[in-house]
Amino acid sequence: MTEQQRIALVTGASQGIGRAITMELASNGLTVAIHYHRNNTEAERTRAHAGGAPHRLYQADLSNPRDAEKLVTAVVNDFGRLDVLVHNAAVIEDHKIRSCNFDEWVNVWDRTLATNLLGPAHLTFCAASVMRRQGGGRIVSVSSRGAFRGEPDMPAYGASKAGLNAFSQSMAKALAADKIFVYVVAPGFVDTERIGPRLEGARGDEIRAQSPMNRIARPEEVAQTVTYLALNAPEFMTGCIVDLNGASYLRQ
Repeated sequence: MTEQQRIALVTGASQGIGRAITMELASNGLTVAIHYHRNNTEAERTRAHAGGAPHRLYQADLSNPRDAEKLVTAVVNDFGRLDVLVHNAAVIEDHKIRSCNFDEWVNVWDRTLATNLLGPAHLTFCAASVMRRQGGGRIVSVSSRGAFRGEPDMPAYGASKAGLNAFSQSMAKALAADKIFVYVVAPGFVDTERIGPRLEGARGDEIRAQSPMNRIARPEEVAQTVTYLALNAPEFMTGCIVDLNGASYLRQ
């Protein structure tokens, strides 16, 4: 199969990191299934930036297992195969244990785990079935340094990303015999629309100073890393977690 015929599904691709990943994969000759949850307008903009046709848009609520199943089915029905799956969609909500009430606490945990962990788990199950039949594929998850350093203001987010790391490594072991290789990239702060408001004033200076480069990552840097793992990383790297945080957090 030629590179131009390879199909990638990128979740959460309407803006930010997902848009950058879509554009990078498209520039490397892949056709991209662009997933979004609510923002059709921005998803259309991602498709335009990626070059328009043959890329297609797919709406799904990944916290719903049936939507995840239908998403993979729709992509395969349209393109006939699935070579790369990128788990990028995520929710991030503050829920400080000292300031939120119990109902708020429960609701944030439910939403976060359903989207950030269970969504990738269900998509992986469905995609792996397709990849197994076609002789292999690659799965790349966008995690976070928060999985390692802790997120006191967003504990559900940190836990969901730690779970995503563990799940990805479990799948690396489970799927290697099927030539399905699984990788993770764990960024720190990335300069996206979501993060922009946090970069103003003294708080922004503190965030940038966490890295010796005195800046945060650009979406394109995450996209380049994801694309390397999706296309060119050695098979023997399966199960790896690649830190991408500008030396702002170094783990043993």
